[in-house]
Amino acid sequence: MLVRRLMTVDGKVVLAEAPEAELPAGFVRVRTLFSAVSPGTELAAIRERAEQPAALGYSASGIIVELGEGVRGFYVGQRIACYGAPYVAHATQLNVPVNLVAAVPDHVFMEEAAFAGLGAIAIHALRTADLRFGESILVIGLGMIGQLIAQIAHAAAYSIVSFERDEQRAARFREYGIGQVYSERSALEQGIATVTGGHGVDSVLLSIGGSSDTDENTDTDKQTWIDHALHWIRDRGTIVVVGGLDTSFSRELMFSKEAKVLISRAGGPGRYDEAYERYSRDYPLGYVRWTEGRNIAEYIRLLSDQRIAVKSLITHKVPMEQAEWAYGNYQSSELVMGTLFTY
Repeated sequence: MLVRRLMTVDGKVVLAEAPEAELPAGFVRVRTLFSAVSPGTELAAIRERAEQPAALGYSASGIIVELGEGVRGFYVGQRIACYGAPYVAHATQLNVPVNLVAAVPDHVFMEEAAFAGLGAIAIHALRTADLRFGESILVIGLGMIGQLIAQIAHAAAYSIVSFERDEQRAARFREYGIGQVYSERSALEQGIATVTGGHGVDSVLLSIGGSSDTDENTDTDKQTWIDHALHWIRDRGTIVVVGGLDTSFSRELMFSKEAKVLISRAGGPGRYDEAYERYSRDYPLGYVRWTEGRNIAEYIRLLSDQRIAVKSLITHKVPMEQAEWAYGNYQSSELVMGTLFTY
């Protein structure tokens, strides 16, 4: 059997075919139903114009068709969500380690489950912020991950303010009725003062990428996003960089608040650890409460309990054969949020 997979090489998106690989011990073989596009990561990979083909994608949902040796707790025919390159990609079939798989209940839409990777990233970003009940957050950037962060924060009863320069995206998020949503910085700063009594938010989560200038077209002070966030947090507040953002900032501003600037690394502990991912050596729960795999499962639980809603954020479902058009669509004026490839 041939497996089809989306790759990028020399700045182009190509559809490659390869024979079905042997299923290692501790893995499950998955027939893909949907895979979710992560535009920041994937468009950056395409722009790099690598000379060698590189796989695209890292988050999907599908049906288990085969169990590797030693796999327990899963069965053939089971609905699952999975996350984590190089095992998960935009491909017709996937071989995935069990630590990167979570069961999907029958009443959960598989389209929503396909965003498990982005959901795990959003969850880990909030864990990195280390918030407590009743504290406040500011989410900058309401792309797919930013909206997931804000929804999950709302489920956890944090006080939420969010900012998105694209008024279309901001308007879409206002429909959820979650906190205060702004698309102009002056209004945002007034809103922060009102929500926090003038003290500043406990944490700012920067779910954005690219240039660190707040607005290349209108900003004249040339402060970076982190500089602005240092103004918006309370004394000894926290800033978490989630997207691929430039990380330059003013030492003086950081010193004045004795702030923490942290980077949230993907979906949680275990990511990029070969022993955890490739060889399915889980971390003891008593020592690492929330691993990459447990964050995937938590995202599915939030969907199952209807604490978050993702289906309304899915603006495009595209056959994998039309991937080049789908990536180009992110450069159009059309509102593009969640994009799924279908199989």
